[in-house]
Amino acid sequence: MIAFLRGRLLEKHPNRLIVDVSGVGYDVQVPLSTFYDVAEVGADVSLRVHTHVREDVIALYGFGSLLEQQLFERLIGVSGIGPKLALAALSGIEPDALVRAVRTSDIARLSSIPGIGKKTAERITLELKDKLPAPAAAAPGAMAAPPPADEMRTDLLSALLNLGYQRALAEKAVDGVLKAPGPAPVFEHALRAALRALAR
Repeated sequence: MIAFLRGRLLEKHPNRLIVDVSGVGYDVQVPLSTFYDVAEVGADVSLRVHTHVREDVIALYGFGSLLEQQLFERLIGVSGIGPKLALAALSGIEPDALVRAVRTSDIARLSSIPGIGKKTAERITLELKDKLPAPAAAAPGAMAAPPPADEMRTDLLSALLNLGYQRALAEKAVDGVLKAPGPAPVFEHALRAALRALAR
């Protein structure tokens, strides 16, 4: 089982990273919380890893913090929640906010995450309310210069659609973020703002 990776970041996408470890490229699926904080392409990166083995595939899920990994592993232990939905949960809400929502049985907040309906949210709170780790402060990541507006819009839409949001809602949120006054946001900031808009 792979539990940890340290290497050079070859590619960086909102839902996956490719890490070069001594000439071997590992394709690691990550939540947005890890994507936000990981370094830029070409830099060294360290990830905690959950290796998920099924009959037909071995998948690696990477996390920038112990809290993210613990939340993921607790979530996939809940009946009806697989790795894909657990990643969506960590991508749709910050880890600390997820812990608070579960502990306070905030069903409305949990069911606002794409793929998690009211029944699943209730099951999460019922099964995990007393089993979650304490929140930990995340280290801020370095931000890159913003890409051109058209490229930014395409990338943001792609990220939101991959997270399960409907195109019309995703386009409205993205356009609202990109039309906001002020300097052009970097991708990570724009994606956070779009997700906040969708959560309202």
